[in-house]
Amino acid sequence: MRWAIPAALMLAGVVLRYTVFAPDALEVRVTPVERGVVESTVTNSKAGTVKARRRSRIAAEIGGRVVAIVHREGARVEDGEVIVRLNDTTQVAQLELAREGMAVARARRQEACLRRDRAQRELERNRKLAESNVLSEDRLDALEYSYDSARVTCDGARAELAQAAAQVRSAEAELAKTLIHAPFAGVVAELNVEVGEWVTPSPPLLTSPAVVDLIDPESIYVAAPMDEVDSGAIRVGLPVKLTVDSRPDEVFAGRVSRVAPYVLDIEAQNRTLEIEVEIAGRVSGEALLPGTSADVEVVLETREEVLRVPTSALLQNQRVLVLANGKLEERSIDLGLRNWRYAEVRAGVAEGEAVVVSLDDVGIEAGARAVVAPDDSDAIP
Repeated sequence: MRWAIPAALMLAGVVLRYTVFAPDALEVRVTPVERGVVESTVTNSKAGTVKARRRSRIAAEIGGRVVAIVHREGARVEDGEVIVRLNDTTQVAQLELAREGMAVARARRQEACLRRDRAQRELERNRKLAESNVLSEDRLDALEYSYDSARVTCDGARAELAQAAAQVRSAEAELAKTLIHAPFAGVVAELNVEVGEWVTPSPPLLTSPAVVDLIDPESIYVAAPMDEVDSGAIRVGLPVKLTVDSRPDEVFAGRVSRVAPYVLDIEAQNRTLEIEVEIAGRVSGEALLPGTSADVEVVLETREEVLRVPTSALLQNQRVLVLANGKLEERSIDLGLRNWRYAEVRAGVAEGEAVVVSLDDVGIEAGARAVVAPDDSDAIP
């Protein structure tokens, strides 16, 4: 009996330890094991860039002073529309001179060909007289020479007229160079001149600053550097998800349209494979501005209606914590596809079980008493 009292006290202490004096249950954030889509993806190692396939930095073909700017930065222009006008006084004068020269050449041709026709008629009349022995052979020979000379002169005048017409076309071409046209419909992105300034064409082997930078906002695509370790998995046609910082709540769909046939090794420790992504649907440059940085997620494989858990719920060695009967249980699971958001679970947990996603909280470990946190809004749906 002398041991009964101490035993009773010890038992009471144990009971109090796990009831009255037990620590409060941990509040954990959980998400149910559910069925859904899981994708195997790779992302760009450095920031990608939104670009325009049709972007023209237009330089002047001739030197000249700017006399008019028809469209300024931000303006939309149609194909062939004039953007900048250069002084054309000299070119207009050269064109007028060429046209007057053409008129002179036309008159000379007309006169020369009339002389040829007259010499031909006179020759034909005298040939009949020569057949009747009325005209001497020497006189007939002189008339034939006159006709041949007139014919050659007419042909020369015709060639001079063609030359004058070519000079007119050349002058017209020079005049056209005083107008800087849009080679396609687009938006004026940059204008590097002002009225009164002088522009010059690029000298041989050198490039002068462009007068106009024109962008077609409907021809945008994304170029992105991918890690070289993923070069064997990425191929043309794979679906892509695009995100940009300027539109954080939107995901743009696309497909890989080009994979570079080589790896860039500019930086030995960061070798990359360049890919290009065509954006699905009609997305204008107003939605994705050329030059914007972009994140690219290439989808390598997709599985639908599979059990999945958030990737943030995974412990090391393919384990998760499950909240069951008020306690945290550590489970070994068999993983399939996974990405930064979800991981496929092939065995180890059942649909509907609650896995813990707040693994960084203090005291989260197997065997701990736990309850679901009252505000679970941050859990992955």
